[in-house]
Amino acid sequence: MLAEDPGRDVGGRLLISMAAFVVIVAGMKAAAPLLVPFLLALFIAIIIAPAFNGLQRLGLPAGIALLAVIIVLVMVIMLFGTLLGNSMDEFLRALPNYQARLRETTTGMIQWLGNRGLEISGETVYQYLDPGKAMKLVSNLLRNMGGLLTNGFLILITVTFLLLEASSFPDKWRVASRNAESTLANFRAGASNINHYMGIKTLTSLATGIAIAAWLFVLGVDYPVLWGTLAFLLNFVPNIGSIIAAVPAVVLALVQAGVTQALLVMAGYAVVNIAIGTFAEPRFMGRGLGLSTLVVFLSLVFWGWVLGPVGMLLSVPLTITVKIALDSHTGTRWMAVMLGPRVTPPEDAGEQAAPESAA
Repeated sequence: MLAEDPGRDVGGRLLISMAAFVVIVAGMKAAAPLLVPFLLALFIAIIIAPAFNGLQRLGLPAGIALLAVIIVLVMVIMLFGTLLGNSMDEFLRALPNYQARLRETTTGMIQWLGNRGLEISGETVYQYLDPGKAMKLVSNLLRNMGGLLTNGFLILITVTFLLLEASSFPDKWRVASRNAESTLANFRAGASNINHYMGIKTLTSLATGIAIAAWLFVLGVDYPVLWGTLAFLLNFVPNIGSIIAAVPAVVLALVQAGVTQALLVMAGYAVVNIAIGTFAEPRFMGRGLGLSTLVVFLSLVFWGWVLGPVGMLLSVPLTITVKIALDSHTGTRWMAVMLGPRVTPPEDAGEQAAPESAA
């Protein structure tokens, strides 16, 4: 008999794994309208689970504790829907007028530069650097957020059942899995990490949204509450969320009052995001996320492509969850290590390599 080729076996497993990954991703993208509300409900349940458990530890029955948590959640959803809905409807109705004024402003700037000897093709600007596309991007994002609010009842019901099932999940997993305790320990650590991240991120994003809305209100920019809400939401998006949130407000200020107003808006965004994102957030965030910076950025692109805007908002928690799943199995633990931050090699590795090289 011919001996089996180990290299061919490894290559075959790799091809099968890659094919399975492609099928899973394609399925997730196709099922995004159903998957997004469930994932959002799952992470809301993880965030509010400590409050639910804390009320039970205070002596409240599970039903009353759940009712109290759900009432607070409904109030938050209603407040968010009110803040976003009214301003969003008004902005979308006025959007064509803003786009026309923005095009006039851009044409005027091109003519101003041309009079000073800097010739720029208007067609080239409108084709590659059309500021109106930024406003259209924001309108699409707001429509997606508004569409998500229509699934609020489904999300609420899902959160309720997830919280009810959470108490029995450990016992079921102990029956279903051989290494249940280690997996549960990893899950608790991951849930704690996600809770810590989402809690601090929510508070810092809320502070960012309030500060931005107040600054825009002082400057007289239209729809300050809408742009503050957008800054709150996009602050969850790592790396580029704050930049995307600033674009529509800066463009709108440029249309309304000119370059000086736009520069003041830009300065306000820069000060708020540097003060909160660079100084306050890392101080309170404390421990790291367990992910490398490159993985955080790539996860933003990947989950945004698969699940849309909500995937961008949940990119970090989703990647942390994937890392926990990979870390729970010996065969995939190396992938979890690759997703993590920089590690220090074991000291004995160098000591063992030295005699071999000397020999």
